Amino acid sequence: MSDRAPSPSSTPAWPAVSWADPRREAAFAQWLAQAAPAHGLRPDSLRPASADASFRRYLRLDTGAGASLIVMDAPPDKEDCRPFVKVARLMDEAGLLVPRVLEWDEAQGFMLLQDLGTQTMIEVVDPANAAANQPLYLRAIDALIAWQLASRPGVLPPYDQALLARELQLFPDWYLARHKGVQVEGAVRETLEPVFKLIIERNLAAPAVYVHRDFMPRNLMMPADHIEPRLGEKQETRLGVLDFQDAVHGPITYDIASLMRDAFLSWDEEFVLDITVRYWQKARKAGLPVPADFGEFWREVEWMGLQRHLKVAGIFARLTLRDGKPKYLADAPRFIGYIRATAARYRELAPLLKLVDQVEGTQNATGYAFGRV
Repeated sequence: MSDRAPSPSSTPAWPAVSWADPRREAAFAQWLAQAAPAHGLRPDSLRPASADASFRRYLRLDTGAGASLIVMDAPPDKEDCRPFVKVARLMDEAGLLVPRVLEWDEAQGFMLLQDLGTQTMIEVVDPANAAANQPLYLRAIDALIAWQLASRPGVLPPYDQALLARELQLFPDWYLARHKGVQVEGAVRETLEPVFKLIIERNLAAPAVYVHRDFMPRNLMMPADHIEPRLGEKQETRLGVLDFQDAVHGPITYDIASLMRDAFLSWDEEFVLDITVRYWQKARKAGLPVPADFGEFWREVEWMGLQRHLKVAGIFARLTLRDGKPKYLADAPRFIGYIRATAARYRELAPLLKLVDQVEGTQNATGYAFGRV
């Protein structure tokens, strides 16, 4: 293949899609020309489908038969597609509805996928009427339990002490230091270190299963009409599952915490408790390793959720400050609210609550002097 970039004056074959790198555009054009005949693709229909917080993006193509497929554009120097392919296979074997991989150019990071549709779960929930959404969340729970029941050790990377600690460090490094201008030293560090140690210990005590790691309504799809139902079923009822490439083997509490303490949608505690109880009941009945006492399980979920909230606050700050994606940081107050609510429940977390209140200005700051950078 020639490495000569297309002429800047040439008319693009897909005006709805922009490319920052002309060489990658040329490579894509050649790949698409090779893949199109086997799948009946119409290259002139290429258009954006979605993007995520990584360097991946998704494009949609129509076929001559009137259907559509998805292209994953994942620059190989920035994204490794092998975990996506591996986890997609594991989820499919577990009975989950995930996009099938139809073509994959591993060297160049182009992938052709089954299109699960255009409507995510978050687009159909009614935020003003929590109870009306119970059937949707029960479908999400069914998918989660099927995934967890398929768990085997040694297949996916472990959600171990090192990974939990790296994720927690995003909070002081990016949210506190880079976003809030807080010098993470002295009293601040003395507050965070023992709290982080305790959070890790509590979470590692939970039984390990497969963990999606971002199991929330924005990554769950309403099945499209063209998706064939499972054998014996009249209509596909499973929710589609996306954005699973970071899956690990870790605490059973993680994904239910992620589902009910959403990055982009908040529910009152009554609804969170209702769905969490129903998950716990179904998990026990299925033989998953959850505690016999729901109160104990609820506490474990809260401690797991706290680790995620601290991590995501740091990730959202990094996405804004490093990657130029300011929309994410706009949701950071949601996570600060989650952090404060959990920290207020447990005596061991009182120092964290005090620190967060002072950083956010939600209480009078006493006892700490935060240097600015």
